[in-house]
Amino acid sequence: MEAFDTCGKSGNIIFPEYEQFNISATVHITATDVQIEWRGEWLMSDNLSYWRNNSYPIAFQNHRAGIVFSGSGIRIKGYGTGGVNGNGDTWYSAEAGETQEGRPMPFVLWNVSDVSVEDFYINQSPLWALNIMNGTDLTFRNIVCSATSSEAPSGYNWVQNTDGFDTMDVRNVTLTNFVYQGGDDCIAIKPRSYDVTINNVTCNGGNGVAIGSVGQYEEDNSVDNVIIDTVKIVSSNVRARFTAYIKTWMGALVPQDSYESAGEPRGGGWGNVTNVVFSKFDIDGASVAPLIDQNSGDNGSYSGTSKMQL
Repeated sequence: MEAFDTCGKSGNIIFPEYEQFNISATVHITATDVQIEWRGEWLMSDNLSYWRNNSYPIAFQNHRAGIVFSGSGIRIKGYGTGGVNGNGDTWYSAEAGETQEGRPMPFVLWNVSDVSVEDFYINQSPLWALNIMNGTDLTFRNIVCSATSSEAPSGYNWVQNTDGFDTMDVRNVTLTNFVYQGGDDCIAIKPRSYDVTINNVTCNGGNGVAIGSVGQYEEDNSVDNVIIDTVKIVSSNVRARFTAYIKTWMGALVPQDSYESAGEPRGGGWGNVTNVVFSKFDIDGASVAPLIDQNSGDNGSYSGTSKMQL
């Protein structure tokens, strides 16, 4: 984008309030020491074919990214009016509850350090809303992630895979004051996440707070020093399923048929999940109490083989 070409290094960028900026193509911004007053809204187009065929590939679970930020010293302030609208309702209706390959993540931080994001939203995400992949020293405050379907029949979840806040390959991450509405993980702490502190979370519907999944790939999947404190989980138009849970994969390669495994067998990852604290959870209407599941990806033959130590 032209604004970042001109001011993306030691500059100040303003997206004015009440203005909408149409995003019709993939965006990968690399910035350094930049202040972003993100008062307006970025709206991703509803051209599903374009996004399926042109979004940036992500090897982990065969996903895609539409908008990516990289760099260091990035300060984003949304002032409560700024954020990203992923136009997800178009995807939810088109796929009618069966998530297909090619949905783009609308806000990915990839290869970043020294980043802060505050008073910001990611609404109607086609896939995971706020995803961090390879980041250090990151601070988030007053973040809202929401995914709702206008056409889903009563009792049906058409907003699967719309995680709220996900981390992988991160160190020293803080999230304070987070609100989620959707049909999947409110928060998912994925492989190689270290020193993560999360406080004051509201999860409306979905799968609650997860460590994982881990162990899906044959590599170190460790997670250490994670504190998740003061969480309210409430059933909404999409029922709350889980509360707090840890999910690890089989210890052997197991054939998979989901697009998320790209047709390849998965499992066999190793590592340790240590020093994890879930505290002060207020639960209203969730289906499942706190849970540890070490059989993700099982086809009935490999139960109990996980190499992940908890």
